[in-house]
Amino acid sequence: KELQAVVLKDKKTKITFHNGILTIGGTIIEIVYEDSHIFFDFGSEYNPSASFQPSNLQELLDEKLVPYLNNMYDPSIELKGYKSSEDNFKHTAVFLSHMHLDHSKIINYLNPSVPLYTLEGTKSLLNTLNINDDFLFPLHNKKDSNTREIIGVKENEVIEVGKIKVKVMPVDHDAYGACGLLIKTPDLVISYTGDIRLHGYREEDTLKFCKESENCDVLLIEGVTVSFKDFEDEENENDLCNENDLIKRVNEIVNNNPNKQITFNYYISNIERILNIIKTNPRKVVLDAYYSYVLKEATNYESYYYTLDDKDYGLNPEYEIKFEELLNDESEYMWQLDKNSLKQFNKLKKGGIYIHSNAVPLGPYDPSYEPFVNKFKKHNIEFITVSCSGHAHPKDLIKIINLIKPKLLVPIHSYKPEKLYNEHGERLLPKKNQTI
Repeated sequence: KELQAVVLKDKKTKITFHNGILTIGGTIIEIVYEDSHIFFDFGSEYNPSASFQPSNLQELLDEKLVPYLNNMYDPSIELKGYKSSEDNFKHTAVFLSHMHLDHSKIINYLNPSVPLYTLEGTKSLLNTLNINDDFLFPLHNKKDSNTREIIGVKENEVIEVGKIKVKVMPVDHDAYGACGLLIKTPDLVISYTGDIRLHGYREEDTLKFCKESENCDVLLIEGVTVSFKDFEDEENENDLCNENDLIKRVNEIVNNNPNKQITFNYYISNIERILNIIKTNPRKVVLDAYYSYVLKEATNYESYYYTLDDKDYGLNPEYEIKFEELLNDESEYMWQLDKNSLKQFNKLKKGGIYIHSNAVPLGPYDPSYEPFVNKFKKHNIEFITVSCSGHAHPKDLIKIINLIKPKLLVPIHSYKPEKLYNEHGERLLPKKNQTI
Protein backbone atom coordinates (compact mmCIF):
# COMPACT_ATOMS: atom_id res chain seq x y z
CA LYS A 1 0.00 0.00 0.00
CA GLU A 2 1.24 3.47 -0.86
CA LEU A 3 0.44 6.33 1.50
CA GLN A 4 0.59 9.88 0.21
CA ALA A 5 -0.73 11.92 3.13
CA VAL A 6 -1.16 11.45 6.86
CA VAL A 7 -0.38 8.04 8.33
CA LEU A 8 -0.93 6.53 11.75
CA LYS A 9 -3.85 8.78 12.63
CA ASP A 10 -4.61 9.93 16.17
CA LYS A 11 -0.91 10.01 17.09
CA LYS A 12 0.75 13.10 18.52
CA THR A 13 4.21 12.18 17.26
CA LYS A 14 5.35 14.02 14.14
CA ILE A 15 8.20 13.05 11.82
CA THR A 16 9.60 15.61 9.37
CA PHE A 17 11.95 14.64 6.53
CA HIS A 18 14.07 17.76 6.16
CA ASN A 19 16.80 16.29 3.96
CA GLY A 20 18.22 13.08 2.52
CA ILE A 21 15.20 12.18 0.38
CA LEU A 22 15.79 10.75 -3.11
CA THR A 23 19.51 11.17 -2.59
CA ILE A 24 22.37 9.47 -0.78
CA GLY A 25 23.63 11.69 2.00
CA GLY A 26 22.58 14.72 3.98
CA THR A 27 20.00 12.88 6.07
CA ILE A 28 18.29 15.24 8.54
CA ILE A 29 15.09 13.98 10.16
CA GLU A 30 13.17 15.53 13.05
CA ILE A 31 10.87 13.78 15.51
CA VAL A 32 8.52 15.85 17.69
CA TYR A 33 6.28 14.96 20.60
CA GLU A 34 4.67 17.95 22.31
CA ASP A 35 7.54 20.03 23.83
CA SER A 36 10.28 17.52 22.95
CA HIS A 37 12.12 17.07 19.67
CA ILE A 38 15.20 15.32 18.34
CA PHE A 39 17.12 15.37 15.07
CA PHE A 40 19.32 12.85 13.22
CA ASP A 41 21.74 12.98 11.46
CA PHE A 42 23.54 16.24 10.64
CA GLY A 43 25.41 15.82 7.36
CA SER A 44 25.41 17.63 4.05
CA GLU A 45 24.59 16.60 0.52
CA TYR A 46 27.73 16.49 -1.62
CA ASN A 47 28.11 16.67 -5.38
CA PRO A 48 31.77 16.22 -6.40
CA SER A 49 30.98 17.17 -10.01
CA ALA A 50 29.48 20.57 -9.09
CA SER A 51 31.48 23.56 -10.30
CA PHE A 52 30.96 25.36 -6.97
CA GLN A 53 31.82 23.67 -3.69
CA PRO A 54 30.41 25.47 -0.60
CA SER A 55 32.83 26.25 2.20
CA ASN A 56 30.51 27.61 4.90
CA LEU A 57 26.95 27.42 6.26
CA GLN A 58 25.66 30.40 4.28
CA GLU A 59 26.77 28.84 1.01
CA LEU A 60 25.35 25.43 1.96
CA LEU A 61 21.97 27.03 2.69
CA ASP A 62 22.02 29.14 -0.48
CA GLU A 63 22.86 26.08 -2.58
CA LYS A 64 20.05 24.18 -0.79
CA LEU A 65 22.44 21.43 0.26
CA VAL A 66 21.23 21.75 3.85
CA PRO A 67 17.86 23.02 5.14
CA TYR A 68 17.35 25.99 7.42
CA LEU A 69 16.30 24.68 10.84
CA ASN A 70 14.86 27.14 13.32
CA ASN A 71 17.17 27.69 16.34
CA MET A 72 19.33 24.70 15.44
CA TYR A 73 22.33 26.55 14.04
CA ASP A 74 24.95 28.46 16.01
CA PRO A 75 23.33 31.87 16.65
CA SER A 76 26.73 33.60 16.45
CA ILE A 77 26.85 32.80 12.70
CA GLU A 78 25.31 35.68 10.75
CA LEU A 79 23.03 34.33 8.06
CA LYS A 80 21.58 36.51 5.31
CA GLY A 81 17.99 35.76 4.33
CA TYR A 82 17.21 33.53 7.31
CA LYS A 83 15.59 34.48 10.60
CA SER A 84 14.90 32.36 13.65
CA SER A 85 11.57 32.52 15.47
CA GLU A 86 10.30 31.37 18.84
CA ASP A 87 9.33 27.75 19.33
CA ASN A 88 7.63 25.74 22.06
CA PHE A 89 10.33 23.16 22.67
CA LYS A 90 11.73 22.70 26.15
CA HIS A 91 13.79 19.65 25.19
CA THR A 92 16.00 19.35 22.10
CA ALA A 93 18.86 17.05 21.09
CA VAL A 94 20.69 15.74 18.03
CA PHE A 95 21.80 12.14 17.53
CA LEU A 96 24.51 11.02 15.14
CA SER A 97 24.45 7.51 13.67
CA HIS A 98 28.10 7.51 12.53
CA MET A 99 30.98 9.68 11.40
CA HIS A 100 30.75 9.47 7.60
CA LEU A 101 30.63 13.02 6.30
CA ASP A 102 27.24 12.68 4.64
CA HIS A 103 25.93 12.20 8.19
CA SER A 104 28.28 14.43 10.20
CA LYS A 105 29.84 17.15 8.02
CA ILE A 106 27.93 20.12 9.49
CA ILE A 107 27.87 19.26 13.21
CA ASN A 108 30.15 22.22 13.95
CA TYR A 109 27.35 24.52 12.77
CA LEU A 110 24.97 23.18 15.42
CA ASN A 111 23.72 25.50 18.13
CA PRO A 112 26.25 24.89 20.94
CA SER A 113 23.42 24.82 23.50
CA VAL A 114 21.90 21.74 21.82
CA PRO A 115 23.41 18.45 23.05
CA LEU A 116 24.82 16.08 20.43
CA TYR A 117 24.83 12.35 21.28
CA THR A 118 26.60 9.47 19.57
CA LEU A 119 28.41 6.27 20.51
CA GLU A 120 31.76 6.76 22.23
CA GLY A 121 33.57 5.22 19.24
CA THR A 122 32.14 7.81 16.86
CA LYS A 123 32.88 10.65 19.28
CA SER A 124 36.52 9.56 19.59
CA LEU A 125 36.92 9.14 15.84
CA LEU A 126 35.42 12.54 14.98
CA ASN A 127 37.62 14.37 17.46
CA THR A 128 40.66 12.52 16.16
CA LEU A 129 39.90 12.93 12.44
CA ASN A 130 39.33 16.65 12.87
CA ILE A 131 42.61 17.29 14.68
CA ASN A 132 43.93 19.22 11.65
CA ASP A 133 40.63 21.12 11.26
CA ASP A 134 40.04 19.78 7.75
CA PHE A 135 37.55 16.94 8.18
CA LEU A 136 34.35 18.73 9.28
CA PHE A 137 33.25 22.21 8.29
CA PRO A 138 35.17 24.48 10.69
CA LEU A 139 33.92 25.53 14.10
CA HIS A 140 32.78 29.18 14.10
CA ASN A 141 33.99 30.17 17.58
CA LYS A 142 37.01 28.06 18.46
CA LYS A 143 38.27 27.74 22.00
CA ASP A 144 40.18 24.61 22.94
CA SER A 145 39.01 22.28 20.18
CA ASN A 146 38.36 22.08 16.44
CA THR A 147 35.17 20.09 17.07
CA ARG A 148 32.03 21.05 18.95
CA GLU A 149 31.16 19.25 22.19
CA ILE A 150 29.95 15.69 21.65
CA ILE A 151 28.42 13.50 24.33
CA GLY A 152 29.65 9.93 23.94
CA VAL A 153 27.23 7.24 25.09
CA LYS A 154 27.80 3.58 25.75
CA GLU A 155 26.39 0.90 23.46
CA ASN A 156 22.67 0.29 24.11
CA GLU A 157 22.43 3.26 26.47
CA VAL A 158 19.04 5.03 26.60
CA ILE A 159 18.96 8.84 26.43
CA GLU A 160 15.82 10.72 27.47
CA VAL A 161 15.00 13.98 25.72
CA GLY A 162 11.86 15.17 27.47
CA LYS A 163 9.17 12.65 26.59
CA ILE A 164 11.28 10.95 23.90
CA LYS A 165 13.56 8.00 24.72
CA VAL A 166 16.36 7.01 22.37
CA LYS A 167 18.28 3.74 22.64
CA VAL A 168 21.62 4.04 20.86
CA MET A 169 22.44 0.59 19.49
CA PRO A 170 25.56 -0.54 17.61
CA VAL A 171 25.05 -1.88 14.08
CA ASP A 172 27.28 -3.33 11.39
CA HIS A 173 28.65 -0.70 8.98
CA ASP A 174 32.06 0.16 7.56
CA ALA A 175 32.41 3.16 9.89
CA TYR A 176 33.80 2.55 13.37
CA GLY A 177 31.21 3.26 16.09
CA ALA A 178 28.13 3.15 13.84
CA CYS A 179 24.71 2.90 15.48
CA GLY A 180 21.02 2.66 14.81
CA LEU A 181 18.42 4.44 16.92
CA LEU A 182 15.41 2.88 18.60
CA ILE A 183 13.16 5.82 19.41
CA LYS A 184 10.13 5.67 21.69
CA THR A 185 7.62 8.46 22.14
CA PRO A 186 4.51 8.01 24.32
CA ASP A 187 2.54 6.82 21.27
CA LEU A 188 5.05 5.47 18.70
CA VAL A 189 8.08 3.22 18.34
CA ILE A 190 10.38 4.38 15.55
CA SER A 191 13.45 2.50 14.35
CA TYR A 192 16.17 4.28 12.37
CA THR A 193 18.85 2.03 10.88
CA GLY A 194 21.44 4.66 10.09
CA ASP A 195 23.73 2.97 7.55
CA ILE A 196 23.56 -0.76 8.11
CA ARG A 197 24.58 -4.15 6.75
CA LEU A 198 24.81 -7.86 7.59
CA HIS A 199 28.11 -8.83 5.95
CA GLY A 200 30.73 -7.11 8.12
CA TYR A 201 32.40 -7.62 11.47
CA ARG A 202 29.33 -6.76 13.59
CA GLU A 203 26.54 -8.78 11.99
CA GLU A 204 25.28 -9.90 15.42
CA ASP A 205 24.78 -6.27 16.44
CA THR A 206 22.60 -5.67 13.39
CA LEU A 207 20.55 -8.77 14.19
CA LYS A 208 20.11 -7.61 17.79
CA PHE A 209 18.98 -4.20 16.54
CA CYS A 210 16.44 -5.90 14.28
CA LYS A 211 15.17 -8.04 17.17
CA GLU A 212 14.64 -5.05 19.46
CA SER A 213 12.96 -3.12 16.63
CA GLU A 214 10.55 -5.95 15.86
CA ASN A 215 6.97 -4.84 15.12
CA CYS A 216 7.87 -1.17 15.46
CA ASP A 217 5.38 1.41 14.20
CA VAL A 218 7.80 3.07 11.75
CA LEU A 219 11.04 1.78 10.23
CA LEU A 220 13.31 4.38 8.60
CA ILE A 221 15.77 2.35 6.56
CA GLU A 222 18.64 3.30 4.24
CA GLY A 223 18.50 1.96 0.69
CA VAL A 224 21.88 2.75 -0.82
CA THR A 225 22.52 -0.48 -2.71
CA VAL A 226 19.12 -0.62 -4.44
CA SER A 227 20.09 2.71 -6.00
CA PHE A 228 22.55 0.82 -8.19
CA LYS A 229 21.52 -2.84 -8.18
CA ASP A 230 18.44 -4.98 -8.64
CA PHE A 231 17.73 -7.89 -6.33
CA GLU A 232 18.68 -10.45 -8.97
CA ASP A 233 21.97 -8.79 -10.01
CA GLU A 234 25.14 -10.79 -9.59
CA GLU A 235 27.92 -9.23 -7.54
CA ASN A 236 30.78 -7.47 -9.31
CA GLU A 237 33.93 -9.59 -9.00
CA ASN A 238 35.76 -6.63 -7.43
CA ASP A 239 32.94 -5.89 -4.96
CA LEU A 240 33.28 -8.74 -2.50
CA CYS A 241 30.37 -10.21 -0.55
CA ASN A 242 31.84 -9.77 2.91
CA GLU A 243 34.81 -8.37 4.82
CA ASN A 244 36.48 -11.75 5.29
CA ASP A 245 36.56 -12.28 1.52
CA LEU A 246 38.18 -8.87 1.14
CA ILE A 247 40.97 -9.78 3.55
CA LYS A 248 41.56 -13.06 1.70
CA ARG A 249 41.70 -11.24 -1.64
CA VAL A 250 44.25 -8.71 -0.39
CA ASN A 251 46.43 -11.48 1.01
CA GLU A 252 46.19 -13.43 -2.25
CA ILE A 253 47.46 -10.40 -4.17
CA VAL A 254 50.40 -10.07 -1.78
CA ASN A 255 51.25 -13.78 -1.83
CA ASN A 256 51.06 -13.96 -5.64
CA ASN A 257 53.42 -11.00 -6.11
CA PRO A 258 56.44 -11.65 -3.88
CA ASN A 259 58.82 -9.34 -5.72
CA LYS A 260 56.72 -6.30 -6.48
CA GLN A 261 56.22 -3.03 -4.68
CA ILE A 262 52.67 -3.10 -3.25
CA THR A 263 50.85 0.03 -2.12
CA PHE A 264 47.24 0.53 -1.08
CA ASN A 265 44.72 2.94 0.35
CA TYR A 266 41.49 2.59 2.36
CA TYR A 267 38.82 4.82 3.87
CA ILE A 268 40.09 6.09 7.19
CA SER A 269 37.03 5.23 9.33
CA ASN A 270 37.10 1.53 8.45
CA ILE A 271 39.03 0.66 11.61
CA GLU A 272 38.08 -3.04 11.78
CA ARG A 273 39.17 -3.58 8.17
CA ILE A 274 42.63 -2.08 8.51
CA LEU A 275 43.21 -3.93 11.79
CA ASN A 276 42.45 -7.24 10.08
CA ILE A 277 44.60 -6.35 7.08
CA ILE A 278 47.50 -5.56 9.40
CA LYS A 279 47.12 -8.68 11.54
CA THR A 280 46.78 -11.17 8.66
CA ASN A 281 48.96 -9.68 5.92
CA PRO A 282 52.14 -11.58 4.95
CA ARG A 283 54.00 -8.26 4.78
CA LYS A 284 54.48 -5.49 7.32
CA VAL A 285 51.68 -2.97 6.73
CA VAL A 286 52.83 0.65 6.99
CA LEU A 287 50.40 3.58 7.31
CA ASP A 288 50.75 7.30 6.87
CA ALA A 289 51.43 8.85 10.31
CA TYR A 290 48.01 10.56 10.44
CA TYR A 291 46.18 7.29 9.71
CA SER A 292 48.37 5.49 12.23
CA TYR A 293 47.44 8.12 14.81
CA VAL A 294 43.71 7.68 14.10
CA LEU A 295 44.03 3.90 14.46
CA LYS A 296 45.92 4.23 17.74
CA GLU A 297 43.40 6.69 19.20
CA ALA A 298 40.49 4.42 18.28
CA THR A 299 41.93 1.08 19.37
CA ASN A 300 45.25 1.70 21.14
CA TYR A 301 46.95 -0.42 18.44
CA GLU A 302 50.38 0.82 17.35
CA SER A 303 51.05 0.30 13.66
CA TYR A 304 54.14 0.83 11.55
CA TYR A 305 54.08 4.27 9.98
CA TYR A 306 55.98 6.76 7.83
CA THR A 307 56.01 10.55 8.16
CA LEU A 308 55.79 13.09 5.36
CA ASP A 309 54.30 16.06 7.19
CA ASP A 310 55.70 18.18 10.00
CA LYS A 311 53.07 17.29 12.59
CA ASP A 312 53.83 15.43 15.80
CA TYR A 313 51.17 12.77 16.40
CA GLY A 314 52.89 11.36 19.48
CA LEU A 315 53.58 8.01 17.81
CA ASN A 316 56.16 5.52 19.03
CA PRO A 317 59.42 6.18 17.09
CA GLU A 318 60.25 2.46 17.23
CA TYR A 319 57.47 1.85 14.66
CA GLU A 320 58.60 4.49 12.17
CA ILE A 321 59.75 3.32 8.74
CA LYS A 322 61.69 5.78 6.59
CA PHE A 323 59.81 6.73 3.44
CA GLU A 324 62.87 6.22 1.26
CA GLU A 325 63.00 2.61 2.45
CA LEU A 326 59.40 2.10 1.34
CA LEU A 327 60.10 3.62 -2.07
CA ASN A 328 62.88 1.09 -2.67
CA ASP A 329 61.06 -1.93 -1.22
CA GLU A 330 59.68 -4.82 -3.27
CA SER A 331 59.05 -7.58 -0.76
CA GLU A 332 58.94 -6.58 2.92
CA TYR A 333 56.20 -3.95 3.12
CA MET A 334 52.69 -3.19 1.92
CA TRP A 335 52.35 0.53 2.49
CA GLN A 336 49.65 3.13 2.30
CA LEU A 337 49.66 5.55 -0.60
CA ASP A 338 47.66 8.56 0.60
CA LYS A 339 47.52 12.21 -0.47
CA ASN A 340 50.93 13.04 1.03
CA SER A 341 52.84 10.22 -0.63
CA LEU A 342 50.95 10.69 -3.91
CA LYS A 343 52.86 13.96 -4.28
CA GLN A 344 55.92 11.78 -4.85
CA PHE A 345 54.12 9.46 -7.25
CA ASN A 346 56.88 9.50 -9.86
CA LYS A 347 59.29 7.91 -7.36
CA LEU A 348 57.20 4.72 -7.18
CA LYS A 349 58.58 1.62 -8.83
CA LYS A 350 57.07 0.91 -12.22
CA GLY A 351 55.49 -2.49 -12.51
CA GLY A 352 54.19 -2.42 -8.97
CA ILE A 353 50.66 -2.93 -7.66
CA TYR A 354 48.23 -0.50 -6.07
CA ILE A 355 45.14 -1.79 -4.16
CA HIS A 356 42.21 0.64 -3.90
CA SER A 357 39.92 -0.41 -1.02
CA ASN A 358 36.85 1.86 -0.78
CA ALA A 359 39.22 4.81 -0.67
CA VAL A 360 38.85 8.35 -1.99
CA PRO A 361 38.08 8.96 -4.84
CA LEU A 362 35.24 6.54 -4.28
CA GLY A 363 34.14 5.79 -7.80
CA PRO A 364 33.33 6.83 -11.38
CA TYR A 365 30.69 9.35 -10.21
CA ASP A 366 33.58 11.47 -8.90
CA PRO A 367 35.23 13.40 -11.80
CA SER A 368 38.64 12.88 -10.20
CA TYR A 369 38.36 9.07 -10.28
CA GLU A 370 39.19 8.35 -13.93
CA PRO A 371 42.28 10.61 -14.02
CA PHE A 372 43.38 8.98 -10.75
CA VAL A 373 43.16 5.48 -12.26
CA ASN A 374 44.86 6.53 -15.50
CA LYS A 375 47.78 7.96 -13.54
CA PHE A 376 48.70 4.45 -12.40
CA LYS A 377 48.24 2.91 -15.84
CA LYS A 378 50.56 5.47 -17.42
CA HIS A 379 53.16 4.65 -14.78
CA ASN A 380 52.77 0.90 -15.45
CA ILE A 381 51.40 0.22 -11.95
CA GLU A 382 48.57 -2.31 -11.82
CA PHE A 383 45.45 -0.71 -10.32
CA ILE A 384 43.35 -3.27 -8.45
CA THR A 385 40.01 -2.44 -6.86
CA VAL A 386 39.16 -4.57 -3.82
CA SER A 387 35.97 -3.31 -2.23
CA CYS A 388 33.25 -4.42 0.14
CA SER A 389 30.16 -2.29 0.53
CA GLY A 390 29.39 -0.66 3.85
CA HIS A 391 25.69 -1.00 3.02
CA ALA A 392 23.42 -4.02 3.11
CA HIS A 393 23.10 -5.96 -0.13
CA PRO A 394 19.63 -5.53 -1.74
CA LYS A 395 18.42 -8.94 -0.56
CA ASP A 396 19.72 -8.22 2.94
CA LEU A 397 17.72 -4.99 3.05
CA ILE A 398 14.58 -7.06 2.53
CA LYS A 399 15.81 -9.53 5.16
CA ILE A 400 16.21 -6.67 7.65
CA ILE A 401 12.72 -5.38 6.85
CA ASN A 402 11.28 -8.88 7.29
CA LEU A 403 13.06 -9.34 10.61
CA ILE A 404 11.68 -6.06 11.92
CA LYS A 405 8.18 -6.37 10.40
CA PRO A 406 7.27 -2.67 10.70
CA LYS A 407 3.73 -1.34 10.50
CA LEU A 408 5.05 1.42 8.25
CA LEU A 409 8.20 1.25 6.11
CA VAL A 410 9.89 4.52 5.11
CA PRO A 411 12.88 4.00 2.76
CA ILE A 412 15.34 6.93 2.73
CA HIS A 413 18.98 7.62 1.80
CA SER A 414 18.47 6.17 -1.68
CA TYR A 415 18.02 7.20 -5.30
CA LYS A 416 15.43 4.46 -5.81
CA PRO A 417 13.59 3.95 -2.50
CA GLU A 418 10.57 2.58 -4.35
CA LYS A 419 12.42 -0.72 -4.82
CA LEU A 420 12.06 -1.53 -1.11
CA TYR A 421 8.76 -3.09 -0.05
CA ASN A 422 6.97 -4.10 3.13
CA GLU A 423 5.16 -7.44 3.33
CA HIS A 424 4.05 -6.72 6.90
CA GLY A 425 2.34 -3.35 6.61
CA GLU A 426 2.35 -0.15 4.64
CA ARG A 427 5.00 1.94 2.92
CA LEU A 428 5.57 5.65 2.56
CA LEU A 429 7.92 7.28 0.05
CA PRO A 430 8.32 10.67 1.71
CA LYS A 431 8.88 13.96 -0.05
CA LYS A 432 11.46 16.46 1.09
CA ASN A 433 10.12 18.62 3.93
CA GLN A 434 7.07 16.37 4.35
CA THR A 435 5.70 15.92 7.87
CA ILE A 436 3.75 12.81 8.85
